Amino acid sequence: MSGRVGGATVCWAGLDDALQAADLGELAGPLREAVQRAEQSPHGDQAKWQSVVAQLDDLTPSSCDFTGSIVRIGAAHDCDRAVRAHIKGLLLQLQPWRKGPFALFGVCIDGEWRSNRKWARLAGAISDLRGRRVLDVGCGNGYYLWRMIGQGARLALGIDPGRLFIAQFNAMKRYCPEYPAFVLPLTSGQFAGGGEDGGGGGGGGFDTVFSMGVLSHRRDPHGHLRELLRFARPGGELVVENLLVEGGEEAVLIPSDRYAGMRNIHWIPSALALEEWLRRAGAIDIRLLGVSKTTIAEQRATEWMRFHSLADFLDPRDLGKTREGYPAPRRGIFVCRRRE
Repeated sequence: MSGRVGGATVCWAGLDDALQAADLGELAGPLREAVQRAEQSPHGDQAKWQSVVAQLDDLTPSSCDFTGSIVRIGAAHDCDRAVRAHIKGLLLQLQPWRKGPFALFGVCIDGEWRSNRKWARLAGAISDLRGRRVLDVGCGNGYYLWRMIGQGARLALGIDPGRLFIAQFNAMKRYCPEYPAFVLPLTSGQFAGGGEDGGGGGGGGFDTVFSMGVLSHRRDPHGHLRELLRFARPGGELVVENLLVEGGEEAVLIPSDRYAGMRNIHWIPSALALEEWLRRAGAIDIRLLGVSKTTIAEQRATEWMRFHSLADFLDPRDLGKTREGYPAPRRGIFVCRRRE
């Protein structure tokens, strides 16, 4: 069922079958080649993370539930306390867990982000995912992929170059390989088959494409939006979630160094600016679902993410600002379509 490529485990047989079932079988070969190229530069801790996943106990979950706020795989009664403690100890070695929550055989993984809140803000406003082929660009550890499966997606494919995130996803996928959710260690450029990162699959044809929290990390946001639309089939849907600032169509914050402690934030547009960027990229039927302030109740340090989090990067004298003096994080969700 699994094949090892350069030290990372990718469930090729299951992926090939899922791509064929989703009428995307032509992507299988190019994606395999793209992953092989990407794996030529493994992360220094990749072997350690893979070893952690390999040490997880062989168990059969009595049930899986991807429809609720917590992604649940197995139940506490599927194993004894000692096994559960062993699983928790291994999973803690894979921190920081950024997205969550998960529950694996009764082990509750409370990630830095309460990702269920973001999902709740968009799930009822996008196209019904039943039977759809979904791509999540910058998917992290795959929390949203499981929620997409819970809503009936025919295929939930994620791409993310973070090898730790891949290990976290594999820890879950190990126990439910039959579900058509997959994460590949690729950037969007590698997946697209060109651009900044070199060859890949050119993967268009998805019914729904997600990009959540990625745009501000891209040096060329306009190119990224065009790329995302190319991943969708004609008439397909694109969901973009990103940091936003207040202001008119020309308002774009360009941090001089860090933003809320993050070095790699290049652009934060206003809602009107991002709407115009989407239009110029070729999107139609553009809708802003809403804008919300990111709170320290939604993003915070936990047992599973013990490093600094949002509270550490806000101005303690004015929580409406970051420590750098910029407006505190606000995030918005846009939904649009690729032209037919």
